[in-house]
Amino acid sequence: MTLTHRAGRVRAPAHGGGDTPAAGLAGPPGAGSGITGGTGGGGGRPARLDPADREQLARHPVGPRRIAALFAPHRRTIALVVVLITASSVVNLAQPFLVRGVIDDALPHGDTRLLLALTASMVGVAAVTSVIGVVQTWLATAMGQRVMHALRVQLFTHLQAQSLGFFTRTRGGEVQSRLTHDIAGMQSVVTSSATGVASNLTTAVATAVAMVVLSPAMSLISLLVLPPAIWLSRRVALIRRDVTDERQRELAALHTQVEEGLSVSGVRLAKTLGTTGRDADRFTERSDRLVGLELRSQLAGRWRMATMQIVFTAIPAVIYLAAGFPATGGGMTIGTVVAFTALQGAVFRPVMGLLNIGVQWVTALAFFSRIFEYLDLEPQIAPPAAPVRLDPAGVRGEVRFEGVRHAYDDGPDVLHGIDLVLPAGTTTAVVGPTGSGKSTLGSLLPRLNDVTEGRVSIDGVDVRELDPADLARIVGVVSQETYLVHATVRENLLLADPDASEAELWRALGAARIADTVAGLPDGLDTLVGARGHRFSGGEQQRLAIARTVLRNPPVLVLDEATSALDNTTEAQVQEALDRLAADRTTLTIAHRLSTVENADQVVVLSGGRVVERGAPRELRGAGGPFALLAARTGPDRATAAPAGGPATR
Repeated sequence: MTLTHRAGRVRAPAHGGGDTPAAGLAGPPGAGSGITGGTGGGGGRPARLDPADREQLARHPVGPRRIAALFAPHRRTIALVVVLITASSVVNLAQPFLVRGVIDDALPHGDTRLLLALTASMVGVAAVTSVIGVVQTWLATAMGQRVMHALRVQLFTHLQAQSLGFFTRTRGGEVQSRLTHDIAGMQSVVTSSATGVASNLTTAVATAVAMVVLSPAMSLISLLVLPPAIWLSRRVALIRRDVTDERQRELAALHTQVEEGLSVSGVRLAKTLGTTGRDADRFTERSDRLVGLELRSQLAGRWRMATMQIVFTAIPAVIYLAAGFPATGGGMTIGTVVAFTALQGAVFRPVMGLLNIGVQWVTALAFFSRIFEYLDLEPQIAPPAAPVRLDPAGVRGEVRFEGVRHAYDDGPDVLHGIDLVLPAGTTTAVVGPTGSGKSTLGSLLPRLNDVTEGRVSIDGVDVRELDPADLARIVGVVSQETYLVHATVRENLLLADPDASEAELWRALGAARIADTVAGLPDGLDTLVGARGHRFSGGEQQRLAIARTVLRNPPVLVLDEATSALDNTTEAQVQEALDRLAADRTTLTIAHRLSTVENADQVVVLSGGRVVERGAPRELRGAGGPFALLAARTGPDRATAAPAGGPATR
């Protein structure tokens, strides 16, 4: 045997982490060898390209320049991170050589001074690489977070500029997913991929060079042993990945059922429809399937894992065997064998990481594609490049609809050539059968939708020329779809005027005829309204929304069936408050009850998206025209009815 020195009793240290399949060898994918530097690496679990990512990239390609532009302000940080990763990888490679010195020189010769120097150097190398790793991780994470912060804010702001039509067509969960999950996933993939490439590449190259320096012959043997080990690792990981993907889909379905079934609306629906038993059975079935999938995930590829363990055990065995033959060992020392074994085990992880880089990059591109797809959406309602300034305090409130035509997307016209004047300080009630275009007309004034043709103006200024913030202060809206955020009554009201005093809050509540109700609550203004306001009745929610608009004190009001959720007694109280409030401002009321139009200065009757009649309520009643017929058909309290025919409109 050609091994030198009297170190036969010295055992090679175990390399690798807790996942090591065989002692004395760097572990399989994911096992830490203590040799690699930096972060990332992908372990040995190979990434697998999701077909949905390919479809996304085909639908919305992403150019490298656009991605590079996001990271351009951080060029120095990126360069520093790469330098640190490289330095950490190179410095850490000193460990096997220090081990060789301890085994071959210090211990056999009893050289205490050399032993102290070598062991101190081992600790020093570990300390240096640890500090470099912390600094590198901090720099890379901070850079990634700053890039994602800018992108997250940009996307949120851009989505705010989209029209209501976009949110009508798009599921709310899809918007939230892109804004949160996609950006978070993108940051994770980009950071780990960028650092992983540098870390794995430098570690693999430096380790290979060190192996050749130690023993060129043994390096050739490693080239024969590593490929089957890597292939087996990837096969086992792919099997587990398939099972994991199925398990994740089942988990997603389970989470969806929890989110929908245990929300306020979901529980109320289940109780009223009597589906609680069926929902529980469905949940039980999904949970039971998860048990089976988890077992399959843990047991998947066990035979291949057993084969891998044999291979991983064979690798150091082959090295030890080759070192014992004169033709291949070439007089290798015990220290050299130990050092070479450590390096050979350490090269596994970075090679596996490099094999995954291509798939990780496609995954990152898919994340970017989903984000850029939304950022590239052209807002249907774009703010003016040079807005006309209109002081809300000086607005008289004359509103004009001139030749207004509107169609949703590429559909048929909902409004046809509407010409209408709302004199300043007057109340105009719009009535008509369901689908006649009443709500659509009301949405054009606050610019929730834009006209397809014609113009809508306030005091002679086209609403499209006003800054959106100014228009929101000028035009207040209370719709039939009340929305209260999950916060206190006070916080909901302060959305309209953050600087409002407590007295102003109570005055607004009084105007909406809900001050006594709020005052009677244990926490008063600090009472939580609950998710979407479910702690309050429908009528109370409506009155809180009215109070919020009252607090804003806009010179122009749009009341889109604002009292639709109220009973007759409450409606009369609120309508009285609204009538007093409307005395000095222009009000457009979309009405469904005749009782809400009696005090209007003019009534406009729509049918099929056209104005078919207008005038004072009393005059129209006696004229025997569409308004009188509508009143006769719908009864004493209704001002709308199902349309006799024609296209469905809003």
